[in-house]
Amino acid sequence: MSATEMTPISPARTGMRPTLWTRGDWNALFGFGTNILVNMLVLTGLLQFVLKTPPDIVFGRILPAVGLMMFLSTVYYAWLGYQLAKKTGRDDVCALPSGISVPHMFVVTFVIMLPIGAATGDPIQGWEAGLVWVFFQSFILMIGGFVAPYIRRITPRAALLGTLAGVSIAFIAMRPAFEIFATPVIGLTCFAIIMVSWFGGVKYPRGIPAGLIAIAVGMAIAWGSNLFGLNYGGMSLDNVGAAFANFGFSVPLPAFDHVFHGFDYLGIILVTAIPFGIYDLVEAMDNVESAEAAGDHYPTTRVLTADGVVSLIGCLMGNPFINAVYIGHPGWKSMGGRIGYSAATGLMVIILSWFGIIALLLALIPVVAISPILLYIGMLIGAQAFQTTPSKHAPAVVLALTPHLAAWAKLLIDNSLGVAGTSAAALGLEKLGTVGVLYHGLEVMGGGAILVGLVLGAIGVFVVERQFVNAAAFALAGAVLTFFGFMHGESVGFGVTPTVAFAYLLVAGFLFACAKYAALEESPAAARADGPQPAPAE
Repeated sequence: MSATEMTPISPARTGMRPTLWTRGDWNALFGFGTNILVNMLVLTGLLQFVLKTPPDIVFGRILPAVGLMMFLSTVYYAWLGYQLAKKTGRDDVCALPSGISVPHMFVVTFVIMLPIGAATGDPIQGWEAGLVWVFFQSFILMIGGFVAPYIRRITPRAALLGTLAGVSIAFIAMRPAFEIFATPVIGLTCFAIIMVSWFGGVKYPRGIPAGLIAIAVGMAIAWGSNLFGLNYGGMSLDNVGAAFANFGFSVPLPAFDHVFHGFDYLGIILVTAIPFGIYDLVEAMDNVESAEAAGDHYPTTRVLTADGVVSLIGCLMGNPFINAVYIGHPGWKSMGGRIGYSAATGLMVIILSWFGIIALLLALIPVVAISPILLYIGMLIGAQAFQTTPSKHAPAVVLALTPHLAAWAKLLIDNSLGVAGTSAAALGLEKLGTVGVLYHGLEVMGGGAILVGLVLGAIGVFVVERQFVNAAAFALAGAVLTFFGFMHGESVGFGVTPTVAFAYLLVAGFLFACAKYAALEESPAAARADGPQPAPAE
């Protein structure tokens, strides 16, 4: 039973007219809006400086299509929140956050668009391949939306939220934390401003949102430091002047011809489109589960279908990046965000992307001033996995997040070696092992990390609960997913990592044998009665 179903609805409140905007929506708007802004700035940087996409394509075709897709998404989720508030008679419903999928933004850039653009010498062909990648992802989301509710019913919350915690810690919190300490004068100051308000409850004068104050203070320090030749944040007037060249008004235009040209690379595209489509299904389920744990029950099928539909619309208009429900609903809700912040963010994105303002903001705001907001979200989601599940499931939560740490570590190693013009294979895995880098273990454990975390977390929960048949079923599912490359592998195929698949089969057989033949202790506490008791950390 969901948190919403357990809460009685007051007859007096049923049929109420939900408030579209509250004071807390300002906080959520500046928090979520700056999150979206950061992602759009990064996206623009990837298109311009990594993929070498022509400015007329970046600012005249791709960004307007991105803006349209995110506008449709955020307005839809605001409407869904409005319907939930009206149905339940509650005034604390928070709309689901959504936007460009950040993990996929990097995957489609570095795995699809960059290699194809480099091989052909034409970034336009890389863009077209990215459009086809999103085309297939969209249909996987729409079809999977009808399967996802069943998966949610059979998967323990600790597994869903545990693997989500891994994503939030490794891929949301770590980079902003590094950016904060790389420029601590701005980063730590802005982080303190965020912390005392969103965790400590401090109210700033005239109700000014903490996110806005943090950005203003960060800009003041960055630009003020230039007066003393310190150049904190890397701001310069030359960059501001250059940014005005991208001003103008551009609306999204159909890109059907570019989509169909990209089908020439279908074989390369499907290798990643299928597993990452499944990744999307699980991630969306995790985020819907996270919202339900915070008190807002949204229908998984409608969420996934909406993501697929708006992603398809964006793709057909020229956007090579997929839409996703974001991690962070509990964070925006705890700030006071309700319904209006989502629709307002969509309107903000339209203005930024259709009028070419992104480039100017990229030149005015130091990214390190925004990083504390992302770190806050990572902290909150990581904590939620422990706070909203039984304490005895905590080991399973930790188990679920470890594959993401492996994937994160492998990514850092690969990127570092790539910059040096080499690779792990070229250096030799044995040589890396002598300095403590077990690269092959990172590679295997981190492949398909979100599915690995879900399966391992579910096995952990069912073992703790002594439901060994259920644990065996998830181990068997792990064997099948691994055999076809969806877990513990870099690509989809047959027998991608057969040894790991066989190991899961052995585990499934062992757990099933435990269910049938194992003698169980009366309770875990009784088994430890004669031995030393573990003391809690202080």
